[in-house]
Amino acid sequence: MPCLKSLAVAAAFLPTVLHAQVNCASRDLVVDKLAVKYGEAFAGGGLQNTQHIFEVWMSEEKGTWTILMTRADGMTCVMASGTNWRGGDPSVKTPAGIPG
Repeated sequence: MPCLKSLAVAAAFLPTVLHAQVNCASRDLVVDKLAVKYGEAFAGGGLQNTQHIFEVWMSEEKGTWTILMTRADGMTCVMASGTNWRGGDPSVKTPAGIPG
């Protein structure tokens, strides 16, 4: 019975693994789709470590945003996306207790 339990646990995670694979492609393909289909442009980003670059793409006109992670092998994955983008204002002070 332990084997069946392990199989059931693995099957529960299968959709997540398949979903993650679908959201990755070459960087050129992902960036082109963001620009053409959603009107998004690079808004900023940085290195997480020597293996991952994170970027935020957004469209002020449509209000959409996308967070990308590009791996060292050149594959880019969509980590999150949404609507109602709201830009920050550097002149606004961060509330006490929240890192700024």
